[in-house]
Amino acid sequence: MGKYFGTSGIRDVVNEKLTPELALRVGLALGTYLGEGTVVIGVDTRTSSEMLKNAVISGLLATGINVIDIGLAPTPLTGFAIKLYGADAGVTITASHNPPEYNGIKVWDRNGMAYTPDKERELEGIMDSGQFKRVPWNEIGKLTREDPREEYIEEVLKRISLEGSYTVVVDTGNGAGSILSPYLQRELGNRVISLNSHPSGFFVRELEPNAKSLDMLAKTVKVVNADVGIAHDGDADRIGVIDETGRFVEYEVMLSLIAGYMLRKYGEGVVVTTVDAGFALDDYIRDLGGKVVRTRVGDVAVAEELARHGGVFGGEPSGTWIMPQWNLTPDGIFAGALVLEMIDRLGPISELAKEVPRYVTLRAKIPCPNELKKKAMEIIAKRALESFEYKRLIDIDGVRIENEEWWVLFRPSGTEPIMRITLEAHTQEKAKELMEKAERVVREAIREAQGCTT
Repeated sequence: MGKYFGTSGIRDVVNEKLTPELALRVGLALGTYLGEGTVVIGVDTRTSSEMLKNAVISGLLATGINVIDIGLAPTPLTGFAIKLYGADAGVTITASHNPPEYNGIKVWDRNGMAYTPDKERELEGIMDSGQFKRVPWNEIGKLTREDPREEYIEEVLKRISLEGSYTVVVDTGNGAGSILSPYLQRELGNRVISLNSHPSGFFVRELEPNAKSLDMLAKTVKVVNADVGIAHDGDADRIGVIDETGRFVEYEVMLSLIAGYMLRKYGEGVVVTTVDAGFALDDYIRDLGGKVVRTRVGDVAVAEELARHGGVFGGEPSGTWIMPQWNLTPDGIFAGALVLEMIDRLGPISELAKEVPRYVTLRAKIPCPNELKKKAMEIIAKRALESFEYKRLIDIDGVRIENEEWWVLFRPSGTEPIMRITLEAHTQEKAKELMEKAERVVREAIREAQGCTT
């Protein structure tokens, strides 16, 4: 992680570490880095988003950069608008699935791909140097406002069409997806029922779309006899799915299903995922001509590998999907349309899901101050290799040890002060045994790292 940027841009508690002053410096640094051109900027529904957006815009204008403000906009719409308007970069003000007191700043390149760690480090260097480009009064950038929603829907409808019509319940979590996702589903010809789709910075549910947070969506799908439930996080770069029986479809299962559908639709090729994804994906797509490539966690890493391999699909086991035929921006709204097309072509999700292998996946979060993460990970790497009998080691992002029947991943969160443990095994008993050992390793490492710094 850099000084300001983490796994997914800058993200922190508003008016503590993430201040208007910092946002201004980001705008000045990005404008200095670009030298000239145009930047698209959009925001999610958080109470602090307008404040931070205006600070970033001021910095950009001061360097002579023209800004297109698309206002309240899910991250996928920002990525789309960059290409629509031929901009040189984009900025989204969002903290994605984090609680409402958080916000963030994420930067995108002209192709709709998030800035790589190398580019973020260059921005950090400019921010710290204070050597900002500043133009005279008659060269200050121009600010215009646009609304690209209509064009977005038109372009999706050129690529995705349904033969049937379905009942869809859409839960946007009061986030930026509220202004686009339900409307796209309607234009696809579906009957749409909306939940939590009034934009608000005071979120009704937890923003991460999981089984717990989507309990009301699941109940609604069942009560209205809907064909599917679609949910998003705060900026709608993720998707969560409820099947027609009212069950949350596990991320790993949904990742496998949509990867398989993309292989059917576009032909065999590479599917990119991250080191925290399980074996089900490999096993499910093997017979469909798919080859799995793993990379570090974060949509920019997935996008980079997709571009490198000419991949068919990329996704993380968090509901973050990238469809390279559409854009290199993770897009939960386009993903929702794709899920409906899959249902239309292949049948109900509950039936399709039966074909995906099921293994036991466990996850744990252990509090760890950001300043201890590096030392703790050094200790974890050593202890984990001593404590587990493994056959393969992947260390591109954290430490993943595995054999034919299980794997364990230790990695520091790039967005929160926690260590993450993710593991998979064939049985509940083995998974529990692995988790107990893994948690012990992490807690001891954090204690030891604490001792090294006191």
